[in-house]
Amino acid sequence: MKKPLVGALFAVLLLGAGTAPASAATSHDATAPSAFKAAAAASRTAADAASSGHAADRSKVRPKAIGFAGTVALSNCSGSVVRTPGSQAGDPALVLSNGHCMESGFPGPGEVVFNQPSTRSFTLLNAAGSGVGTVRASKIAYGTMTDTDISVYQLTSTYAQIESSYGIKALELNTTHPVQGTAITVASAYWKRTYSCNVDGFVYRLKEGEWTWKDSVRYTSACQTIGGTSGSPVIDNATGKVVAVNNTGNEDGQECTDNNPCEVDENGQVTVHEGINYAQETYGIVPCIGAGNVFDLDREGCALPKP
Repeated sequence: MKKPLVGALFAVLLLGAGTAPASAATSHDATAPSAFKAAAAASRTAADAASSGHAADRSKVRPKAIGFAGTVALSNCSGSVVRTPGSQAGDPALVLSNGHCMESGFPGPGEVVFNQPSTRSFTLLNAAGSGVGTVRASKIAYGTMTDTDISVYQLTSTYAQIESSYGIKALELNTTHPVQGTAITVASAYWKRTYSCNVDGFVYRLKEGEWTWKDSVRYTSACQTIGGTSGSPVIDNATGKVVAVNNTGNEDGQECTDNNPCEVDENGQVTVHEGINYAQETYGIVPCIGAGNVFDLDREGCALPKP
């Protein structure tokens, strides 16, 4: 999570630039604190095993051009219009962002927001990063900062309506665990800026202040995300699918404090990586969404925290 973007916005006014330097905005969103930093996240045996086979398959896939189509800008964060493989054109569309980006404020540890009315608006971007229109929420279908850091808004528009009006298709959520080494792009609609790097590894537990997240994605150092990038989709360059949602980074080298997440391994060993950023996996969202894009936390395979 990240600190307010007051400094970043001030820098933009001074520089007349479309983006603020990292020194001006070290937080990932405009209102949230940063996430715990750490350094000893081990990829699981299953992920390692999948990596070699996955790499062989991926060598035959031409990388997709990653732009901003389908991303949305919030008042304080970034996000994206997303769909599951089972979503239908006539279903109400969904917007994915972070739990700490919700207009209701940070949910406390153990708190889950479920089907809460919302009229929040989002600026929809095209591939070039230009705003093409505004879409609006009808509710927060799901939001939490427990085990993960996600918010999913249900919109008043269907996928078909959005595509018809703006020519924009939703990004698809990947259904499997990310793979170490994967080339990824973090696409921030808030700043109209992308960050390219690789999945460096996975963190058993990522702790920041009051919150703890499970099996987080650690980026390689090239993804120096800044304030306002919280909630950005993390896109697999080979498939164009969303594998995670950007949420935090260790800003000052502190241990397990707000804006300074730390990594905790299975043995309780704490590691800190100053300047390294993180994301939360999204494949676990898919089993929790049923017909009509309705969240059903009792569906088979759904392991998201319940209210």
